[in-house]
Amino acid sequence: MATGSVPAPRRARVQRQALAELLTELGPGHPTLCAGWTNHDLAAHLVTREHVPWAAPGLLIGGLHGLTERAERATMRARTYPELVETFRAGPPWWQPTRIGLFDDATNFVEFFVHTEDVRRAAPGWKPRELDETGRGAMWAALRLIGFAGFRRAGVGVVVERVDRPGRRVLRSGEPGVEIVGMPEELVLYAFGRTAVAQVELRGAEAEVERLQANPVGL
Repeated sequence: MATGSVPAPRRARVQRQALAELLTELGPGHPTLCAGWTNHDLAAHLVTREHVPWAAPGLLIGGLHGLTERAERATMRARTYPELVETFRAGPPWWQPTRIGLFDDATNFVEFFVHTEDVRRAAPGWKPRELDETGRGAMWAALRLIGFAGFRRAGVGVVVERVDRPGRRVLRSGEPGVEIVGMPEELVLYAFGRTAVAQVELRGAEAEVERLQANPVGL
């Protein structure tokens, strides 16, 4: 589904609705690219992320991830799958800063795009979605922080290059390194660890490319 020419402040909202529609259409048992997760698990994650503040540290700190997992299981037990999807579709609670459009975009646009692709690309026959220039610009801007975190264990230098327009960025210093080339949204998916489905080209010495592929990539 294309995002078209939606004004920037509404991008996260559009991605939210697209993801909610997909979760409804495909149902709770549909697989995702998140290891071991179905749509039901993903819906519980999305609701927990916005509605259970004490689970938030585990989203950022690996050692506390068990806390978030317990919260997600509790969320899944407390609501049916349709209730989870509709809670997510309705947006964040009143106390969340992401109810404000600009904060919503900054926090959720990329997150919801990636999770939508987690659902779409887990099924055969998927095709890349088209983003407009502003959407791709937002993806490119997000790569600075996402890439630093996603490639911290890459073991090689990493440079990304976009193919829709001139743009090149060092995400992890090191020589020799690997260049990852593709559309900004595909580069984001690769940095998030969706390496098997991200439509990118890896350039560099064979040993360095193999080293990148052998090391963990993702947030």
